[in-house]
Amino acid sequence: MTQRFSLVDAAWLHMDEPTNMAVITGVIMFDDPLDFGTLKELIRARLLRVRRFRQRVREPLFGVGIPRWQDDPHFDLDAHLHRIALPAPHDQQALHELVGDLMSMPLDFNKPLWQYHLVENYQGGCALICRLHHSMADGLALVQVLLSLADDAPIPETTTALSVATRGNGARKRQGLARAAFQLARASTRQVAQTVVSREKMRETALLGASGSLALGKLLFTGPDTHSLFKGQCGVMKRVAWTRSLPLADAKYVAHVLGGTINDVLISAVTGALRRYLDARDMDTQDMNLRAIVPVNLRASGDLDLDSLGNRFGLVFLSLPVGIQDPLLRMAVLKDRMDDIKRSPEALVAYGLLGAIGATPVAMERVINTIFGMKATAVMTNVPGPREPIYLAGNRIRGLMFWVPTPAQLGLGISIISYAGQVNVGINTDARLIPAPAEIAVAFLDEFNALRALAEQRAPREPKALASGATRARKPRASAKQKTVKTA
Repeated sequence: MTQRFSLVDAAWLHMDEPTNMAVITGVIMFDDPLDFGTLKELIRARLLRVRRFRQRVREPLFGVGIPRWQDDPHFDLDAHLHRIALPAPHDQQALHELVGDLMSMPLDFNKPLWQYHLVENYQGGCALICRLHHSMADGLALVQVLLSLADDAPIPETTTALSVATRGNGARKRQGLARAAFQLARASTRQVAQTVVSREKMRETALLGASGSLALGKLLFTGPDTHSLFKGQCGVMKRVAWTRSLPLADAKYVAHVLGGTINDVLISAVTGALRRYLDARDMDTQDMNLRAIVPVNLRASGDLDLDSLGNRFGLVFLSLPVGIQDPLLRMAVLKDRMDDIKRSPEALVAYGLLGAIGATPVAMERVINTIFGMKATAVMTNVPGPREPIYLAGNRIRGLMFWVPTPAQLGLGISIISYAGQVNVGINTDARLIPAPAEIAVAFLDEFNALRALAEQRAPREPKALASGATRARKPRASAKQKTVKTA
């Protein structure tokens, strides 16, 4: 049996290249070892019930037409679930290197496009590396997949592997977790780059209105992005890093005092980290702006069906003011630019354009993707995870991290994820262009600490008020001297 690709999923399928694979990579970390047999039965019972994980790609004859998903008659779970011992010293750097090595390896297109690797001996516990081709699902759908595997409470030690996988507690509570995560994701998306409240009105405006024409013109006719050390010909090898966990309450506090959203704070710190990386290499960053491609969720509120994963998001260009050194002014400029994006139908127009790309012959599709790669420097995304700790195969998940693919010769990906009151930022890079992504991760923490120090100078901490979350966004105020800095 076969199922036809959506046009957008077809576009992501054909973005895959040896030097820039369209594969989402995630890491789930545990304090204690996982039992491999229990994990295997869990995946068999919960993940494989989603048909897409048992399907492979069937390309059309002569490459003309739309690919289809085909049930794999030779499906073998052992070809997708692997067991690896992490080399000494079994620390985070060793895990960074392993993830980078796996990220450099293509998936087998003769099989369903996903892999899990159970990594043993990681800091006394273990990690689970998950790889999934972007043509199967987007980041929000992956949160749903994760929650379909997870439970919201630990499992008694006497429970057997099979009952862990099939116990009745799962379905209803996992659906509730998925629904809560979906609501979180929609709220976060609005903070990053939401377009307009009414999806129907946005569609009408995008297709018929003048603002839609302007958005389409921006996507198609925007010139190449600024030259920097982050752009160039990519190689096969990839590198990854991620920050230590930051308390989400700290980010809320800084946003509250400085008058922005959590995303304003985090993206400003990311932008400052990119500036520090370039400054350390004596590159002139004065007046520099670098474009990031930001995904924007377009799913309807009830669209939570695991059997229809796919990609339902648009893309917008966000210009990062790397040339602004002052943290408050940088945050104010970013807030203005994101507010402009919120009022634009850019995301839906881009979604339609991706569909048009997916309907073109593969050769032309790759030319178009290359052109899009010239217009930006990075991909940046934010996927909120569960607010409370969750458990997988009986073990508490300590932390989550993931990295977005960087198609079309983009050498830099930035991923933000929250989980159980903590926030992490992941960096994935092309090893030829950016060999030390850990430097960007460290610089992010420095920039965040600088914003937190400014917040603490302006107002003392107010734990009760902060915990309530009742804040009103105020634009960061810049002095007259600061306003003279060029930001265009």
